[in-house]
Amino acid sequence: MTLRELTAPVSLTAGDGRVLNPDAVGWARQPLVDASRVHTRSWGRNKRWEYWNVTTPTHILALTVSSIDYAAVLGVWIFDRATERTWQADATVIPPRGVTLAPRLEQGSSRARAKGLEIDIDEVPGGTRLRARIEGASFDVVAQLPEGHERLAVVVPWSSRRFQYTVKDVARPAVGTVVVDGVTSEVPAGQSWAVLDHGRGRWPYDVQWNWGAGSGVSGGRVIGIQVGAKWTDGTGSTENAMLVDGRLHKIHEELTWDYDIATWRRPWRITGGGLDATLTPFYDKVSRTDLVVLSSRTDQCFGHWSGTFTTEDGDTIAFDEILGFAEEVHNRW
Repeated sequence: MTLRELTAPVSLTAGDGRVLNPDAVGWARQPLVDASRVHTRSWGRNKRWEYWNVTTPTHILALTVSSIDYAAVLGVWIFDRATERTWQADATVIPPRGVTLAPRLEQGSSRARAKGLEIDIDEVPGGTRLRARIEGASFDVVAQLPEGHERLAVVVPWSSRRFQYTVKDVARPAVGTVVVDGVTSEVPAGQSWAVLDHGRGRWPYDVQWNWGAGSGVSGGRVIGIQVGAKWTDGTGSTENAMLVDGRLHKIHEELTWDYDIATWRRPWRITGGGLDATLTPFYDKVSRTDLVVLSSRTDQCFGHWSGTFTTEDGDTIAFDEILGFAEEVHNRW
């Protein structure tokens, strides 16, 4: 299974914006797809979000700005790696208000305001500035965008009226500060990494997925891991790739995931398409939402990736101690 590579800008939707443009189905090394009309049609099924995760030697940071038409789902999370103490604020705002999402990736700002929570995502020279503030904690980080850095952009078609455009951007160098309880810690350059999940689409009501990502340096090479499963089954698309020194290596095959969320400390192993990767978890971030019609269950396990990846040219790259996560999610939304 080889999905075609997109090399020129293309609109995600066709006609009046209600249906998928078949010319958009494929993958790209840069965010070439214009999904700005997603939220203008088919109210109730549109899902738009920006999720950023930043790993540092001392902390793990995350923010979410999203609109699912009938609600805004927002979140900020800060994790102290030494003590496993967390600072967190979440909000589900019905009807949605206080949220702005950029029409296209890197073409505008995204913001969120809710009780006890402020998020700002702005494009700045050399990258994207991420700011979040909750009670007792805040961070201000720039996810740098090196020249020539490639990202995985994929259009996943469930049908002509249900589809998703996702950009998974791993191994973005990060720099800045995080403040908890009045104590400032550096987000040091060369040791800190940002991961983006940019999503625009129209989703089925009941969906499950796996997602895994990791970023870091191993053997003198910058390694980015991007793997997914379940939600792409049967579509002909996959969101699997490895990033090595800024160059994307697309994995077209569906991967095999071996894990047991009931014993989350057991290593997760993902294999296929030249990849043999194992995540050894140290923390499970558990999230549960049950608002009857709207519900979500997430286990996001943070840990370290190790393994090997063999490129199409036969080059085998070993990696070890790459900080990241793997997750299992079930949404009814």
